[in-house]
Amino acid sequence: MERLRAAIVGTGGIARAHARALQAFPDQVELVAATDVDAGRLDKFGDEWSVPGRYPSLAEMLAGERLDLVHLCTPPGVHAGDAIAVLEAGATVVCEKPPCVSLAEFDRIADVESRSPGHFVGIFQHRFGTAAEGARRLVDEERLGRPLVAVCHTLWYRDDAYYDVEWRGRWDTEGGGPTMGHGIHQIDLLGHLLGDWTELSAHAPRLARDVETEDVSFAYMTFANGSVASIVNSVLSPRQESYLRFDFERGTLEVSHLYGHKLDSWTYTPVQGHEGDDPPAWPPAEPDVPSGHQAQMAEVLASLRAGTRPATTGAGLRRTVEIVTAIYASSFTGQRVRREDLDADNPFYHQLDGRAHA
Repeated sequence: MERLRAAIVGTGGIARAHARALQAFPDQVELVAATDVDAGRLDKFGDEWSVPGRYPSLAEMLAGERLDLVHLCTPPGVHAGDAIAVLEAGATVVCEKPPCVSLAEFDRIADVESRSPGHFVGIFQHRFGTAAEGARRLVDEERLGRPLVAVCHTLWYRDDAYYDVEWRGRWDTEGGGPTMGHGIHQIDLLGHLLGDWTELSAHAPRLARDVETEDVSFAYMTFANGSVASIVNSVLSPRQESYLRFDFERGTLEVSHLYGHKLDSWTYTPVQGHEGDDPPAWPPAEPDVPSGHQAQMAEVLASLRAGTRPATTGAGLRRTVEIVTAIYASSFTGQRVRREDLDADNPFYHQLDGRAHA
């Protein structure tokens, strides 16, 4: 079977996670090209990962290579333009989080995707691996009963020096603070397990970091199935933790980790007094595959080989951007935000601080 041809745009730190994931599947895909505005960084990356094609720009790379997959590892503010260029060239985009910096950008990408043989795939690796996939099966099969209450915490720490990188902490280049850049991972898994949402109220102050964006946010939201959730995102928390808790009628599922989870990161607690009543199959009996770029890449490659749509695309991916948008819209306006409020007449649809089209 002919191997797929992959390329990477942007050769900073996160590009290594993408290169490592690609190299885990040598019979299915090969990393043939990369591009970066910094020639020295590009050559260092190319030497490290044995990349033969090295280009000063995305346009030159697309003109010079036949590509099936293009991984975007660039700052968030340029994702949309690069994704559209790749889709117009007929390749599939694998985009590091966040997928873009507004719903308007997402919808422009989706419009081009609808006419392209390629797909727009967002990297949300916490959906993948044995534990997350097992949790999704329990929800889909209603083995735990109705979902009732959820907690979604991303409590991380980033000091002032972290924001010395020119594009961080700015609305135009990063799109937001920890809600967009950090907590979006857990927010995505929350929505993946609980489905569509209906309304949200939030507060997103700037307490300690000298940035344009928030450095902490709090939200309360309701899902279409009636369940409720609280969300906290922070870069001010010295004891770091990524934590999600799901309380169902018949038990509680929890996961605590930092940047990736596996089976022993999860716990299941049945309702007291009903421990033996048709217990769900937890933990899953399959081999323990951790969450991560490699686990998601396995799904992407399998989908492309089968001619099916990869998992983190389309409406499910848009839902994650919607929730982030609603947190900012509610915080700036002090009002509850309903899902149907986030249309093209809403300034937050166009820019997450609401300035565009205001």
